[in-house]
Amino acid sequence: MDNLFNEIFTNVSTEMTVISSVLTILIAGLMGFAIAFTYFKTQEEESFQRSLAITLLMLPIVLSVIILFVGSNIARAFSLAGTLSIIRFRSAPGDPKDIGFIFFDIAAGLSCGVGLYGYGAIFVIMLCVIILLAEKLKLFERKTAQKTLKITVPEDLNFEGAFDDILERYTKRYSLDKIKTTDLGSLLELDYQVTMEQNRNEREFINELRCRNGNLNIILALTHSACNG
Repeated sequence: MDNLFNEIFTNVSTEMTVISSVLTILIAGLMGFAIAFTYFKTQEEESFQRSLAITLLMLPIVLSVIILFVGSNIARAFSLAGTLSIIRFRSAPGDPKDIGFIFFDIAAGLSCGVGLYGYGAIFVIMLCVIILLAEKLKLFERKTAQKTLKITVPEDLNFEGAFDDILERYTKRYSLDKIKTTDLGSLLELDYQVTMEQNRNEREFINELRCRNGNLNIILALTHSACNG
């Protein structure tokens, strides 16, 4: 039993046998499942990609088998793994941490491919726990939310600075990003990016803006990508 335990943690041989190949595939599959499950539990519902979760399950198996096929030349195995970087993972734009899970998978697959099952398992378990705890404790989550503010104003209104005093009271920062005409040029739509102050009453904020823009349309919408950052 001691010899088996030591072999799990110290074996770096890539000599292929049926038993070692099956063991590598099974352990890599378990690591891939743990990583995919962690991704599933920590991803926001609107940005979750099932295709990426399946990829995270598959990738450690694929990488470990590639290294087994390469043989005992570890340098060649890492060179081959490096060529995988030219592959473009096609997916819809999502959470920036997706690329971190891809690298997580690559590290797990490499550890299985070179036979370091024990150390690879410790690495995967510890990092999964850290990611789950970070999500549970809401680490690095901003206390303010960035939002998009759209204000419709009459074409003849001098909008430059017209809302600055209200924006300064209710927001931490703001910027006018876009101006466009609507309703055949009789109205203008001002698009702001605003970071709201904590505990500010958004209803009062909108009501004050309505008094300035002649009770025309106002939209205050959450910018999801900014809040995830």
